[in-house]
Amino acid sequence: MNRRHFIQTSLAGAAFSALTPTLAKADTAELTAEGSVYYTQAKPGRWAAKAAGHLPRIEIDKSGDEIKVKVSTPHEMRGYEHYIVKHVLLNARYEFIDEKRFDPARDSVPVSEFTLKASPGERVHVLSLCNLHDLWLASAEL
Repeated sequence: MNRRHFIQTSLAGAAFSALTPTLAKADTAELTAEGSVYYTQAKPGRWAAKAAGHLPRIEIDKSGDEIKVKVSTPHEMRGYEHYIVKHVLLNARYEFIDEKRFDPARDSVPVSEFTLKASPGERVHVLSLCNLHDLWLASAEL
């Protein structure tokens, strides 16, 4: 190993070591960007006047071992000019479960349905992404 390669590798290792505790802490931390990176009913941030049409609405239907989660966003689909891009379903730890993407040329309303085998009492989170008015989060108990 030449000297230059050794120095580059050492610096990369030192940087990774310095960042690892921060990354680990961020992985387990509660989401804290509410009202700035994503918006909620409680913290609509700069889009306060847009909250009613952008917050995802969650309906839960429990039947047997299955739980159906229906998500709708009361938002118009005005072609590619202004539309809901997708819904993303997350578990209680904000881990990805599933998503539904919308094509405004085919989808007249942003509605998605997910079927889960989850235990009642758990929470799910739903993200609704608007191409103009950012990312919105709502939560519900199963």
